[in-house]
Amino acid sequence: MNARKAKTFTADDYRLTRFLGKSKEINPRFAIDLIAETPPIAAKDHWISCDGGGGPLGHPKVFINLDDPGEYGTCGYCGLRFYKEGHQPHH
Repeated sequence: MNARKAKTFTADDYRLTRFLGKSKEINPRFAIDLIAETPPIAAKDHWISCDGGGGPLGHPKVFINLDDPGEYGTCGYCGLRFYKEGHQPHH
């Protein structure tokens, strides 16, 4: 057998079967829209850390600088927005 030969299937192979007689279901609520609905989180310091909620469902901890007044600090992993107390942006 030639290891470089591409695997081929016959037309009646069960591995080619997908959703016969059914339509594809799509969730209309995209994650980017859901995270945009989450209100920004106030922080007392000029920086904050985000780990996405921690534990196995979180992400690596990142530190976000909140020194720029009028701007949100956004987590690059989960999209949560933060601001320094007393300096909430008006977006």
